[in-house]
Parts: sequence; structure tokens; C-alpha cells
Amino acid sequence: MKIYELERDQWVPGALSEVFDFFSRAENLARITPDWVNFRILTPVPIEMHQGALIDYTIRLAGIPLGWSTRITCWEPGSRFVDEQIRGPYALWHHTHTFVRHDGGVLVRDRVRYALPLGPLGRAAHALAVGSALDAIFDHRFRSIRSLFGGR
Repeated sequence: MKIYELERDQWVPGALSEVFDFFSRAENLARITPDWVNFRILTPVPIEMHQGALIDYTIRLAGIPLGWSTRITCWEPGSRFVDEQIRGPYALWHHTHTFVRHDGGVLVRDRVRYALPLGPLGRAAHALAVGSALDAIFDHRFRSIRSLFGGR
């Protein structure tokens, strides 16, 4: 299984508590996800975030509706949290969100380790579409966060 990594850092002005609070609310994901993903949370909101919390979503990629379930496997308020796919389109999805006070604001770090199913077909899908789609989603996320909070 080929494991890919996606890494993004973004400085966000504001207090650590308010920045962490925004990112830890699952309902804010729709605000920073491109419309073409058709992201919908199925779990009733507000979701009480804690280690072990389960969140169900639907997304649409290349016109195909996909169910996705994640579990919060690490929950350290004000510092970091990790969501891992337990059902969905990936063979592996491990997303670490880290928050560090920096230069009068907060450095938000996303680290995603992911793999696609289907061996050589998954690698081809990554090269043809999945890698660039994830880049586009996280580029949109970056712009949306800058628009909501300011920053660089």
C-alpha cells in the first residue's frame, strides 16, 4: 500500500482558544470545504468532541456520492486532535490537526497520511485525480480560513 502525505501550515491571527474552537467544531468543515465536494455532516450537530467521537459525512467526488465515517482518536484541547477514517473512500486516512501559539497568533498545521485502495489502480487514480483534488480542497481551505480570520 502506497502511503501519501499532505502537509499544510497556516498562520491565523487570534487567540489559541478561539482558533482551536473553530477547527474543533465539525459543523465548520462545510464552511471551509469547496462546494463541489458537496460535503454534508450526517451526525446531528452540535457534536461533542472527545476522544472516541464518531462523525458521519457524505461527500461527492467526480459526481460519485461517498459515505465517510471518522473517529477522533486523539483529543488534546488547545493543542491537537486526530481524525481517522473508519469507513470511506480511502484505505487509510489519518489527519492530525495541530495548533501552536506563534507570532501573536496560531500556527495551524494539517498533516494527512492517506492511502488509496486497489493497489495499482489506486496509485493511478492518485496520479490522475485524487492528489490534485486533495490539493485543491486544502488550497480552498487555506483561502477560506484567511477570509474568515485574516492572516497570511
